[in-house]
This record gives sequence, C-alpha cells and structure tokens, in this order.
Amino acid sequence: MPAPDSRSFPRAKRLTRGADLERVRHEGKRVRTASMDVRALASLLDVPRVGFVIPKYKHSGVDRNRLKRRLRELIRVDVLPELPPMDLVFKVLPVAYTRNFETLRAEVLQAVRKIAR
Repeated sequence: MPAPDSRSFPRAKRLTRGADLERVRHEGKRVRTASMDVRALASLLDVPRVGFVIPKYKHSGVDRNRLKRRLRELIRVDVLPELPPMDLVFKVLPVAYTRNFETLRAEVLQAVRKIAR
C-alpha cells in the first residue's frame, strides 16, 4: 500500500455531519471576509477538521462544484498543514462565485490568521 500523501484531504479532516456543522456554527468564533463567513471552534479531536457550506445562490451546479473544489484545494494546500486541532466551517456568500482563485486564497488565509490570534 502506498504511503498517504501528506498534502491530502483525508476523511478524518473533513467536517461532514450536520450536527457537527451546526455545533460549530452556533458555538464557534466568527470571522467574516468579503465573500465568506468562517466559524471556528476548538476540537475535541487531535486533528483539525474543515467543513464547507456552499449554497447555490441561483448559480448552476457546475459553478457550485467549481467553487467547492477551489476552496477544498486552498484548505488542503495552504491551511491544513499548519492548522492546530480545531473545527472550521466556511460558509460562502453570493459574491464568492465571482472571486478568482488568488482572491479566494487571500481571503481564506486572512480568515485563518484572524482565527489563529
């Protein structure tokens, strides 16, 4: 069996259960950027977990999936390697659909820096 890629986004680091997403949404610290609302809560586990809430906002499924893939890639490459054990939930606002990859990267990093303080 090949060694797992250290830069992968394994299932253990994903926040997918609705109850977990709701708990972070209601109890977590909130940070806003121009195109997303980020909530963070200390994790009971020893790994960071990240979840996404990406409504369609009258966009196509193709647009929604493209935005999801971009955010997952940003988290996988730029955030997960240095993130302490915590639960993060990214909820995008309608303007996120118009952002390019570099603008999304800057906003994600800005939000994570604010949360880390």
